[in-house]
Amino acid sequence: MEQILFENLVKEKFTQLSAGQKKVATYLIGNLDKATYQTAYQIGREAEVSETTVIRFSYALGFEGFSELQSRIQKQQIQQNKMSTPTREVINHSKEEKDTFTKVIEKEIHILGHLLDPMSVKNIWRTVDTLIEADQILIAGHGISHVAAHWFSHALGSIRGNVSLCSLTGDFFEKFSNLTDKSVVVVFSFPRYAKETLKIAECTRKQEISLISVTDRLLSPVGRISTITLTTEENVETGMNSIASVISLLDLVIAGIYEKDKKRIQIHQQKLEKLYSNYEVFVE
Repeated sequence: MEQILFENLVKEKFTQLSAGQKKVATYLIGNLDKATYQTAYQIGREAEVSETTVIRFSYALGFEGFSELQSRIQKQQIQQNKMSTPTREVINHSKEEKDTFTKVIEKEIHILGHLLDPMSVKNIWRTVDTLIEADQILIAGHGISHVAAHWFSHALGSIRGNVSLCSLTGDFFEKFSNLTDKSVVVVFSFPRYAKETLKIAECTRKQEISLISVTDRLLSPVGRISTITLTTEENVETGMNSIASVISLLDLVIAGIYEKDKKRIQIHQQKLEKLYSNYEVFVE
């Protein structure tokens, strides 16, 4: 049990939890720092459940009680704080009331700092390895999430072959039927979560194909069932999801692929450049 991160332990057990225990799980994942010093009663109050439910949640995860669960969280947070690169305050504002633009920029800095957490870095490298090894990659996203999906499919398609994007007209099953057990599906899902994306995720897992989700939190509808879950706004209180932070996360994935798969990328891009030149695709 000591070798698995608390967040991943919760994710693995999530579907087996009761409705009340799921509330506790969701609260803890979003407030790990606070949970290091809160009592079971305080956590229950914040999660809108009883103290008994918090204790039963501890048992459901395999701990002997709440104190052991909290000790596990405390040790993990101390370790991660040691390994994390501290984020400097880039913006100093003299006013007590910060202006709108300052708040947005500071929120982006906070999110980007979160991407340097050890767990996030580990998941990014796992994503890089999975995408390099995949024979085919199918990408999907609906609503505002389609913007990020489209960007990623274009960026990934420029450095490797066999990358396709599901259209908004609904061609997932036609494209999915061509995948193999070595293929990967990448889904983008941000609030409000589209039912179509969740159906794609559920189909992918049912067919035992690797599923990577890019979402706002570990326990989002697609996040909790994915093979790998990449998050951009964990522990961030916001009414809107930032496309800038999503693109920054995807940039890290692309950079990792460049680092590990240089030779294949070079061959692929040489072919592309020849086509671009022969058919005068670009003005310059």
